[in-house]
Amino acid sequence: MRVGLLWFVLCVAASPTLAQNISPQQRQAVLDYQLTLPGAEHLITAMQAMTTYLISLPDYQERMRKSATMTAADRIAQIEMDPKAAAILKQNSLTARDYLIGVPALRMALMAAEGATTPNIVASPANLAFAKANLAQLKPKMDAADGLRR
Repeated sequence: MRVGLLWFVLCVAASPTLAQNISPQQRQAVLDYQLTLPGAEHLITAMQAMTTYLISLPDYQERMRKSATMTAADRIAQIEMDPKAAAILKQNSLTARDYLIGVPALRMALMAAEGATTPNIVASPANLAFAKANLAQLKPKMDAADGLRR
């Protein structure tokens, strides 16, 4: 439950694209992000490591609250200034921007591939096709990273 709640908070904090008021810039960044199977694997692996790291911090709840009010540029800077978070991303061949845009792009593409349709779920046609083609492989890994074992 703690990890699932953390990922709900992380999704909102890491990506305002899942929030009610999606900006045109945020929407475009998600639409422009190109998902690939190796990239998706890196994102999921980084999510797992980042979750483990964040929940180990004594102030992780406060960090999540603060992150939810930050701009995208501030969230990128926050990750880049955190040596452990930056190392996790580097180990997975990701930049902070890749992570903060890629995770919601992957998540929303998978949600759309499962038939979810709301104005705040955006996925490019290419990412939707990618998610549909790889749903059976990626969905269980994403659920495991979220702590939602089904």
